[in-house]
This record gives sequence, C-alpha cells and structure tokens, in this order.
Amino acid sequence: MKLVRFGKAGSEKPGIVDADGVIRDVSSLVTDFAGDALNPRNLAKLKKVDLKSLPAVRKGTRLGSPVARPGNFIAVGLNFADHAAETGATPPKEPILFNKAPNCVQGPNDDIVIPKGSKKTDWEVELAIVIGKKALYVEEKDALSYVAGFCICNDISEREFQAERGGQWMKGKGSPTFGPLGPWLVTPDEIKDVQNLKMWLELNGKKVQNGSSNTMIFGCAHLVSYISQFLQLDPGDVITTGTPPGVGLGMKPPKFLKAGDTMRVGIDGLGEQNQKVVAWKA
Repeated sequence: MKLVRFGKAGSEKPGIVDADGVIRDVSSLVTDFAGDALNPRNLAKLKKVDLKSLPAVRKGTRLGSPVARPGNFIAVGLNFADHAAETGATPPKEPILFNKAPNCVQGPNDDIVIPKGSKKTDWEVELAIVIGKKALYVEEKDALSYVAGFCICNDISEREFQAERGGQWMKGKGSPTFGPLGPWLVTPDEIKDVQNLKMWLELNGKKVQNGSSNTMIFGCAHLVSYISQFLQLDPGDVITTGTPPGVGLGMKPPKFLKAGDTMRVGIDGLGEQNQKVVAWKA
C-alpha cells in the first residue's frame, strides 16, 4: 500500500492511493497514520478494504508527511561509501547517529525555508524507515518485521551550523522545514529489494545526486537492530538512513541553496518530492 496524509498543515487526514493512483479518504477507518495504526498487523487489515467504496480526494490536494509527527526522528551520518569518499571521511565502523527535530517534519512539496543567518543550506536525498511496532533489542534477522514502511526524506542540512559551530551535528539538521517526508509511506510488501533502489535529486532541473541504496554501508535491517540496542523505537518513529554522493558540500567549489531554487527528489517506488526554497522572514 501507499499511505498518505492529505489536507491543510496540522489538519491532515489519512488516505491510501488506489490502483488507479487516486487517493481515497480512509479517515472513517483510521484516525491517523500514527501509533498502533502503523502496526503491520493493522495495516494488513487496511489492505483488504475495497478502496473504490471510499471517497476520492480532490486531485491537487496538499500532501502532508505520510506519518504524523514522530516521537523520534533519528538520522544516520556518512552511511554511503561513495558519499563518505566525496567528503574525504573514513567510512565509520559503526553507524553514526544524530537527531533531527521532530517538528521539522513537513509535507513532500512544502517550501524549504533557509534559516536565519544561514550561508550553507544543503540537500540530501535519503531513504527513510518508519517503525510500525515497539522495537527494543531486536535481532537483525527480525528487524524488517518491525517496519511499517519506507518513504523519501530530503535531509536538509545547514553545514556551517553542523560542522563549524561546535558540538553535535543536530545544530545543522533540525531547523523548521528541514525534514520533508513522502509523498507516500510504502509498505514493505511493495518493495522488492530495499537495498537496491535508485535515488536521485535534481537542483533547478539538473541532476546533482544519482545513487543507489546498494552503496549503504549499514543496511536498513542492521540500522533498526543497531539503534534498538540503545533506545526503544516506537510506532511512527523515523530513521533516515544517509545519502549518496552529490551534495553541495562535496562540490568543487561547494554549492548551497538560495531563495528561488527548486528541488525534485525521487527514489524508485517511493514517488517524488518537489520543493521551492524560500528565505527566512521574521
């Protein structure tokens, strides 16, 4: 299934994309795509519903994040071998983890706002994992059974805040609008091989990232298992898993986002995002 949340920001309703690409309103069946509603057992029940019997959502309706605001928004750094190489970093021996602010989550096509004082706002197409049931001390062989689905994340990053202001990376990772998710949350049964998905990002119509999840250093199952050794993952938590090469920081000379730029972001089977970059205003 392809799960969506649609409507005005803060008032989204749950929907499912039917076989014809039409979004069907499932708010009569589930309150929101959050918490226990994301348990794979409950999603399996939704899969049996006759979507054609449910109201169609008007084409062009805004899409929000396909999962409600997460309790945890965990990110993995330098997790693609080719991206580590472009930054000159040594590939990590264990996953590098940091937090993104849960309130930076937004819809896939909402504007990206350059933060106040920013000079180095950057882009990162990423594959995001959404947890479907409580996960603690999970074995890698069982890890994907705890996953509700996968979606696109554009892990927007302010590189000066991240690397030049001391402390942890999260300074450059959590500004408002820095976590667009969607358009859909795709259930695992629709993805043949999550470790072999093409990933790309276009900036102003030019493809700048063109990679694959097959160059991840630590795969999705390993990450869910690994993170669960240190904290409890709850339904709706998001793990964004790293980016392939082609970010602005790695260019020679480096290139960063400016007001008026546009981005088109895609991953095989997970849809596309389209964003406009705007300046921060008081």
